[in-house]
Formats: sequence, structure tokens, C-alpha cells
Amino acid sequence: MDITIRLAIPADAQDMAEVGMSSWEAAYKDILSADYIREKNASRLEQFKRNITNENNEQYVIQLDGKTIGIMKIALPVDDDLDDTFYEVHFIYLNPDYFRRGIGTQAIKFAFDKARELGKKNVSIWVFSENTRTIKFYEKCGFVRDGKRAMQDRGRPVEIIRMQSSLLGSHSNSNF
Repeated sequence: MDITIRLAIPADAQDMAEVGMSSWEAAYKDILSADYIREKNASRLEQFKRNITNENNEQYVIQLDGKTIGIMKIALPVDDDLDDTFYEVHFIYLNPDYFRRGIGTQAIKFAFDKARELGKKNVSIWVFSENTRTIKFYEKCGFVRDGKRAMQDRGRPVEIIRMQSSLLGSHSNSNF
């Protein structure tokens, strides 16, 4: 499947909100309450309208034949325990109709390539510890759990774990 990944522009806000909403509803339905997902989804369009400016250099749309089927954010990590060799995948969300079609793998490859362009040597990502399917996906992409954990209030306490992938060495990112 030949996709295009490009920086998001303000006109993408509606499509980005729709992808974010449908992805959360499908991917997190067994992790987060329906009420919490509805509450978060209610503010998605305004969030993207506010965050996606012409100066955007962190949030991307993933498109197939001109249709936005996914969104992602890649940027410097927010964690102060990571050094300047790191880049972070803050999120990847896909329209559920496009789950398990290799698009997420292409998005991770894009993130790794972007990190390399910026001289980074490692990539990190946070994931819900209960999201075993997604953890397995990231492991296939070369990520390993680094032992860092945190609790978040997502309508209830939810544990997140951090994973990392080295962009160096023969073992890293073997699927690419």
C-alpha cells in the first residue's frame, strides 16, 4: 500500500480529528471507558485547530490516494531523563479500517528516517501497558521496554510504559 506522509496544515484539522476519534474508539475500547473516550473526542477538532498552524513541524497526516487515514506526531521527547540523542513518536493513530495493513510500520519507518535526518540515535514511545497488541507491534518494529513506567489519570488510573529503539547497530529495526 503506497502512502504519503506529510506535515499537517490547518486545513487538515477536521480529518485529523476524525482519525483521532475513530482510532481511540477502536484501539482503546477495552482500556478506557466509553465516557472518557467520548469526553476526549468532543474536544479533538478544537485541539487540532489550535495546534495545527502553518508553522507546524511535528504533526503529520498519513494519506492514501489523497485521503487522510492516519495521523502522527514526532518530536523531541518530553522526558527529561532522555539525552539529546533521542527523538519521540508522541502518537500514531490510524483509521480502524486501515489497521493491520502495514501502514503503521511505514509510519514508524518514516519516524526513524526523520530522527536519523536530525542526527538522533534513538527513538522512544509511550504506550498503555494494557495495550498488548500495540506493544507487540512496536516490538516487531525494534522497540524494547526500557523499564520506565508512569501512571496517568484517564478516567481511571492507567499505567503507561516507555519503549525505545536504537537506530544504530545491525540488530536495530530489522524489519526495515
